Amino acid sequence: MTTLKEFFWFCAGANQSLLKRCPTEASKFTGMGAAVFFTGLLAALSGGYAFYTVFDNIWWAMGFGLLWGTVIFNLDRFIVSTMRKKKNDWLKEFVIASPRILLAIVLAIVISKPLELKIFSKEIDRKLVTLEEQIYQREISAVESRYTAQLATIQGQIDQLKQEISTQATKRDQLVSLAQQEADGTGGSMKRDMGPIYRAKKADADRAQHELEALKVTNEPMIAQKQAEWDKLFDTKQAEVVDLKRNPWDGMAAQLEALRILGEENNAIYVANIFIIFLFILLECTPIFAKLISPRGPYDELLEIREHFFKNLNLEKIAEMDHATYEKLKYYSN
Repeated sequence: MTTLKEFFWFCAGANQSLLKRCPTEASKFTGMGAAVFFTGLLAALSGGYAFYTVFDNIWWAMGFGLLWGTVIFNLDRFIVSTMRKKKNDWLKEFVIASPRILLAIVLAIVISKPLELKIFSKEIDRKLVTLEEQIYQREISAVESRYTAQLATIQGQIDQLKQEISTQATKRDQLVSLAQQEADGTGGSMKRDMGPIYRAKKADADRAQHELEALKVTNEPMIAQKQAEWDKLFDTKQAEVVDLKRNPWDGMAAQLEALRILGEENNAIYVANIFIIFLFILLECTPIFAKLISPRGPYDELLEIREHFFKNLNLEKIAEMDHATYEKLKYYSN
């Protein structure tokens, strides 16, 4: 039990020789050290999970998680151990501690994020499937959009060539119909006679037929060429779509994005997310606030005396060295 208590004193950055002379302060520094230690432990778990999502290897995750937890533990220990209690000046202490508090808040947010991802992992996995499908469809749309304009242009040219043939065929049919009506007396002069009027109309119809055949000779090879070009371009587009791979989208950034979207879609998840972050901020700031709100005790008095003693001792040695230097200069000047 004594060993565990001394370990927590070490975590709190306390001078154990001084603290043992102040038994009333022991429990305060034990609790403070425990808070620092368990914050580092949570950071190790959080970092381990985060690195596991990156490397997908448990041994690398354990190694980096342990390293990350040690870094956070050392930072928290440094923050707590460098704070000094002043006499009746709580506001000044808070101002001095404010950079440390801001650092603690940043560390809390960094620590909490991987654990949030683990807590909401089932919801995030379902959302990642949807997001992965959306990304895949966007990639397909991007491929198709590159070919849409070209395919539409070629198709327009094909339609125009076919329309020219269709227009000429319609004109031919109309002229043939007029000649037929003139021949049977149902149109034109309304006389059943194959006279000059019929022959003129028949000549117009024959000329339209020749023009249609000539147009087909010209346009149909062009239509076939354009259609082959369209088919080749379409096959190229389809090949690119087939070659697209549905890459798994499940990295750290993807999970964070999924968690953000879930928070926007589900108010309960959003509120829970806020409370988890707030909880870690409280855990990270607990040692700092505990030191700020706790009254100045015997340990702080002894620590100030010890530091003051070393400060004066240092000044005394500097004064002795300055005096010795002055005597030497005085001796050589004479």
